[in-house]
Amino acid sequence: MKSLYEQKGGSYLQVGEYLLPNLVMDDQPEGEVGIWGWRRKEYLKKRKPGTYNAMLMQGTLTQHLIDTKEAALDMMEALVKQMADAEGVTEELKRRDQMAWVGAMNNIRNRAEEIVRNELITC
Repeated sequence: MKSLYEQKGGSYLQVGEYLLPNLVMDDQPEGEVGIWGWRRKEYLKKRKPGTYNAMLMQGTLTQHLIDTKEAALDMMEALVKQMADAEGVTEELKRRDQMAWVGAMNNIRNRAEEIVRNELITC
């Protein structure tokens, strides 16, 4: 009599006196998840463990993290450009007063990171 696992197409591997399920993980997409992917992964692990475990078991977690990274980088680039244009942080300011430009750009990047974190990572 076959087990339900065998009826569904599974098989077992004999190791000593034990039968272990012959589990094979599907091929995972290749690519870097980057800092934004890692942040999303940590958020899911801590705040939404059910979603995290479901994605992990279905094999969709890695692709989700790669997609999150790409969306976050695109959003960061657009936000930094928009904020810099709106606040007059230009190459002219960079030539005239480098310290003011660096301070303004750091401020803009920090605000853009906070927006990305709230919109993409912790949603």
